[in-house]
Amino acid sequence: MTIFNTIKTKMSDSLLLTIIYTIGHFIIAVLCVVLITGAPLELATLDALIEPLINSVWFYVLHKTYSNYKLKNN
Repeated sequence: MTIFNTIKTKMSDSLLLTIIYTIGHFIIAVLCVVLITGAPLELATLDALIEPLINSVWFYVLHKTYSNYKLKNN
């Protein structure tokens, strides 16, 4: 049994697709930064890691704020 078969049997299709999408997103982000700005690969990789983390925090704050607002107005 290969590692891919083991992963497939242990994970749902959605989780597997999410992991594949995330890896692809990371590669695309690195390539875009390098090609658009001419930044070194190390800098582009750092940007591709940090930017989604900041967006995740932003989404959490936005969702909590919206949920609290919605609770108060219902």
